[in-house]
Amino acid sequence: MRTSHHPSEGPRTAVLLPGSGSDEVFVRAALAAPLRAIGLTVHAPPVRPGAEVVEGYLDALEAAALDGPVLVGGISLGAQVAARWAARRGADSGGVAGLLLALPAWTGRPGSAPAAVAASATADAVRRDGLAATIDQTRAQTPAWLGDELARAWRRHGAGLADSLDTAAATPGPTATELAGLRVPVAVVGMRDDPVHPLPVAREWAELAPRSALVSSTLAALGRDRATLGRALALAWLRASSVTVGVP
Repeated sequence: MRTSHHPSEGPRTAVLLPGSGSDEVFVRAALAAPLRAIGLTVHAPPVRPGAEVVEGYLDALEAAALDGPVLVGGISLGAQVAARWAARRGADSGGVAGLLLALPAWTGRPGSAPAAVAASATADAVRRDGLAATIDQTRAQTPAWLGDELARAWRRHGAGLADSLDTAAATPGPTATELAGLRVPVAVVGMRDDPVHPLPVAREWAELAPRSALVSSTLAALGRDRATLGRALALAWLRASSVTVGVP
């Protein structure tokens, strides 16, 4: 059973990673101010574009953990890499104090998950048609704010974008067993109107992690105000931090 208690003091810096084809600029824009309002400082490491993008994420997490227990997480791919890394460190490592996970896209192997299929298709389009043409096509198929954001981030990835996306599409997320083994607070945010990051995946993660809280929002709200994602994550963190696992 779950019981409540007051959140204890712990690490005040959260190392947060971006989604596939995204970057640290979006992480800061969406998450930094709302998390700062609850006392957390966001550290968003620069992305290493290309086939080593996930390796770069893992290097950043390992470096952060050298100074003691850390809060980790991210958006989409970043959330998945951070959750799997945290689970594999194990409860006895003392390296992880909690997780802040926004828009998880799959559990375990990606398979035919919508986000993996979309990333692979975009990588194919970049190689076939070029970056500029792929950006134009994406803008025509997405809301204006999202097209602008993807265009900005994809240009930063540059020649490494296709390999970044292919790597993301093939990267496993945490398994159900790994999520169930987490013993730290786990904040999860899902979107009710996002077919690429289905809300049932976020709900599954929250149900599996013993000390968790799920808050949902919408892409429509994110389009109007990037900080809505951060506010949802902050609320989920406050709720997860006040949950402990008791003995029935």
